[in-house]
Amino acid sequence: MSIQSIVVRPVGAFTDNYIWVIDSPRKPGAVVVVDPGEAAPVHAELARSGQTLAAILLTHHHPDHIGGVAELLERTQVPVIGPDDARIAVKTRTVRDGERCELPDLGLGFDILHVPGHTLSHIAFWGHGALFCGDTLFSAGCGRMFEGTPVQMIASLNRLRALPPDTKVYCGHEYTAANLRFALTVEPDNAATLDYQKNVAALRGRDTPSLPSQMSLEIRVNPFLRCDAPTVRAAAAAHAGRTLAGEAEVFGVLRAWKDQFR
Repeated sequence: MSIQSIVVRPVGAFTDNYIWVIDSPRKPGAVVVVDPGEAAPVHAELARSGQTLAAILLTHHHPDHIGGVAELLERTQVPVIGPDDARIAVKTRTVRDGERCELPDLGLGFDILHVPGHTLSHIAFWGHGALFCGDTLFSAGCGRMFEGTPVQMIASLNRLRALPPDTKVYCGHEYTAANLRFALTVEPDNAATLDYQKNVAALRGRDTPSLPSQMSLEIRVNPFLRCDAPTVRAAAAAHAGRTLAGEAEVFGVLRAWKDQFR
């Protein structure tokens, strides 16, 4: 895998989505966008930067991640690369688990990771030290299980947790502050989480994105990546009022707890 660093910047969409814009390291002025749920913010960013769209990467089928693709293609015909899912009619190329998504003209290449749970066909793109994980993993949290099971979701999260610790994590939403409130309910004495909450509050107070995160940080603060930690297991068991057998059961309790958390 290439370890060449890449330049990535966020474009806000809707109320809390991020569309990620990746500069081509080989073709100056060309960019790849990840999960464009809206076209207008992408058009505005391209006009501001003077760059051109060269490809689109999609992690899953939800409208807030693919809704802008058709309008973008009205101006520029580019490859649209995404998972094996008939609900993504705008896709021009399907990629599957274990494959490489190569964009040689742009100097970019990503490994494809199938990470079911949020949706059954969800994928992540990993390359150049960066992970584009859609709504599977959030900073200090994870996506809801709309289609998958706890067994599937914890396996997907553990797969992402096993990536190199310096991996930059580019998630689909700005949920970090809310996720940290839940994380501190689960582990109120986690010093790393308390420090991170202060840092995120400062960033958001300046209207600066909290992302990207880093996998090494997520392993320390994200309860959904810590289902094997005694403190997280104990908190989940106390919330459930019963003994929990394994990581998938711990995860299931945490996710249901988070679903009701305010």
